[in-house]
Amino acid sequence: MIFIPLPFVVSLLLVILLVRMARRADLRENMFFMLLMGIYALQSVLIGMRWGYDARVVMPVLSLIATLIAPLAWIAFSGLTKERSEHRLARLWPHMLPACLAALLMTFWREPVGPLIILVFLSYGLALLWLALAGPDVLVESRLDGVLRSYRSLWVTALAILASPITDIFISLDMQWAGGVHSGAIIAGGSVLALLLLGGAAAVASEEAAPGEDDDEADRAHAQTTPRATGEDSAVAAAVDALMRSKQLYKDVDLNLGRIARRLGLPARQVSSAINRIHGSSVSQYVNNQRIEEARRLLVTTDEPVTRVMFDAGFLSKSNFNREFLRITGLSPKAWRLEHQPPGGAMSVTSSPAEALPAKSLPAKSLPAQSMQGRGK
Repeated sequence: MIFIPLPFVVSLLLVILLVRMARRADLRENMFFMLLMGIYALQSVLIGMRWGYDARVVMPVLSLIATLIAPLAWIAFSGLTKERSEHRLARLWPHMLPACLAALLMTFWREPVGPLIILVFLSYGLALLWLALAGPDVLVESRLDGVLRSYRSLWVTALAILASPITDIFISLDMQWAGGVHSGAIIAGGSVLALLLLGGAAAVASEEAAPGEDDDEADRAHAQTTPRATGEDSAVAAAVDALMRSKQLYKDVDLNLGRIARRLGLPARQVSSAINRIHGSSVSQYVNNQRIEEARRLLVTTDEPVTRVMFDAGFLSKSNFNREFLRITGLSPKAWRLEHQPPGGAMSVTSSPAEALPAKSLPAKSLPAQSMQGRGK
């Protein structure tokens, strides 16, 4: 019977994910995620050759690739935190220095290569963890419809990269206590698990249009720890509200925090903080509130299918649309239409939203800042 190492199977799965990414994604915008996925697949093949067929000749290549994985993960995810113009190749070359140093050491002095790889993984793992601690709104170039999934993928990647040095610790202990009897299994098993996690995270993060899930508990916790709103926050939130109403920006399925900030000529972090403090929600949840308000109006004033209404309101994912609609109204879109549409059919689409929508309104946090301030007077 032909022996096929498990890492080869993992590599095949990663290649399948890579092909799906290439079909769905913009190659230019997702270049680093796709490159990262390709390196994961190559690393898995080399691990299978080394520990499945005892091909020691691949060890230098494995070490070299190991010094590329963590920097590329950082480059890929940090690319979602800034405009594409700020993420040029010319600014990324310093992240290739660890690989260059590893190549020199393997040529002249191999002993420090292991500690260098551990240092690289620890450094970039901590950098990714620091990025994750900033919250989902730091991913300003990720589509709002999928920003939370990208954010969770960032956490998975950071923790998986930080876990790699722990594997090295177990290997060192095995070498001391058992003469390295279990080292092969530890390396192969740990690497396969890590590559599966990293590959899945990269695939999810690259699909900026992927359906998102709102975490109300996290939003409430964030609102409780956010500093009190200032007059500047109110002005920024009012400007965002006006932009949403006048330009119907929420209908843009590719909308992200970066685009909103650029339209206002403000830093993304300032816009995010203002929405957090004034509306008590993340930017993605705030925009989804606007989209659901529009969907409610369309469900009452038109006879368009629910799927058409979903796209017209700015959603790409049916599951996300249904989840958000249920969160805000307590009903599914079809149930809402049956309950609130007049017996004679849809109202005229020329009716104003105020006339078309029933008395039940959205939660207070989704109302424009001006109206919230007016109630407090």
